[in-house]
Amino acid sequence: MAEFLMPILGADMSAGTLIAWRKKPGDVVKRGDVIAEVETDKGLIDVEIFVSGVLEKIVVQPGQTVPTGTLLAIIREEGALETAAPPAPRPVAPPVAQPEARVVVPPVAPAPAGRVRISPLAKKLAAELGVDPSTVEGTGPGGAITGEDIERAAASARAAALAAPRAEFDREARMRQTIGAAMARSKREIPHFYLATTVDMDRAMRWLAEENLRRSVTDRLLYGVLLIKAAALALREVPELNAVWRGGQCLQSNAIHVGVAISLRQGGVVAPALHQADRQSLDDLMQNFRDLVQRARSGGLRSSELSDPTITVTSLGEQGVESVFGIIYPPQVAIVGFGKIVERPWSVEGRIVSRQVMTATLSADHRVTDGHRGGLFLAAVDRLLREPGRL
Repeated sequence: MAEFLMPILGADMSAGTLIAWRKKPGDVVKRGDVIAEVETDKGLIDVEIFVSGVLEKIVVQPGQTVPTGTLLAIIREEGALETAAPPAPRPVAPPVAQPEARVVVPPVAPAPAGRVRISPLAKKLAAELGVDPSTVEGTGPGGAITGEDIERAAASARAAALAAPRAEFDREARMRQTIGAAMARSKREIPHFYLATTVDMDRAMRWLAEENLRRSVTDRLLYGVLLIKAAALALREVPELNAVWRGGQCLQSNAIHVGVAISLRQGGVVAPALHQADRQSLDDLMQNFRDLVQRARSGGLRSSELSDPTITVTSLGEQGVESVFGIIYPPQVAIVGFGKIVERPWSVEGRIVSRQVMTATLSADHRVTDGHRGGLFLAAVDRLLREPGRL
């Protein structure tokens, strides 16, 4: 048997609300199937299963909020299915004949279809207050709808309308609190160090402009995917930054899953993973990045996308920020920041020319690496962005 637990979808998550089950007891599940929907402060998340078998038992029902690590369901794994002995057949008693019983049901007069009993005064009031009488339960004689019933319905509708933005405000406030708590813990527990370099983006931007001229509007690339791909490839050269810190030790990852910081419309930020970012082409990265942004903002991220990132990339260039020094998102050990592209005087072979440049930064964990290795990482990012055709 395998236990399906409330997942930890980031260092700032302590609990989640089970919204719905996608499978029911007895259903066959495969590794990677989405079997539940969980709501966190960051939105609605599709939660995957990481074993194959049969959903044996559901422990937590929809609507319950439970801490991370709580048992949600029990899965009978594939191996157990093959080795389990079939249950012994139970003897079945022959059916006993029962005397036929006659039930007499008195006839019920059908209610007039579509007819609503409402007084003329209540009907006029409903029109003034915008209340649909068919949705109101009457308390008058014979179930007739009175003016008081209409006023109560209108008051309930107003209260519901006021509660919706309040609930959204409360959710954003909770998200800010949880993110703030996680970042405060990160600053307390992780010995950060910070590095920055200026990258000559002139060749990359000219290459991008020429490349996009050959493409349809829907297939064009954003320069952000160049930054993601360069960071992913640079991790091959400095692999200790592609890691997580768990149990007092650094665990280096063989796969490069780049978390991309995405701002949410309701406020806050989420950083889901682009899996195997170093192995994806720029076209695939662009397509997957668009899909990730859309699902992050509309709801529909998968649990693996929130739990798998091995490093985070954040870019505030579109907001006009020239440099950003991020706070490491546990259990990761580094975060890369990119600012906006600006024109600056630049020395090229002894001549001063105008160049498009950008500030790239690295915040890293001193328990895992040092300034020398961090400098090699930023140098690799710089070099890769100077050769955009090879990304």
